[in-house]
Amino acid sequence: MRAQFEFVSADFPPYPGEDQQVNPGRYGIRLAEFLAQELPAHGFPVCSVSVEDWGVKVALENAAYPLWLGCGNYEEHENGFLCFIEPSTPFVRKWFRELPNAPTVERLATAVETILQSSGKVSNLRWWSENELRRI
Repeated sequence: MRAQFEFVSADFPPYPGEDQQVNPGRYGIRLAEFLAQELPAHGFPVCSVSVEDWGVKVALENAAYPLWLGCGNYEEHENGFLCFIEPSTPFVRKWFRELPNAPTVERLATAVETILQSSGKVSNLRWWSENELRRI
């Protein structure tokens, strides 16, 4: 299941003082705003964009359970970004039921990839493998 990816882009620099809203050295508001603007055209209406201590959260409308995209800079690469989809599990527990999540995550992953690739603003987009995610 594709739920975490990295890429390089100089088109989403931090706003002046952004790291005061997030944490020192953390940013991602411009990227989150860009994705929030584009995602509704791909079937994912946006509820909000909010700053967290790790980066920026793009909350999406999803009646069944909370669904969101996390965005932040990634120091592994100059102008690097690391993003992730939550929940990132194949199923979501709600009350006493298990709801399938994999189809929703895959649709969102495809939408985000399409948005980023067609923008011409990113390079080296790479989805993390299950093995890489287990090492975190």
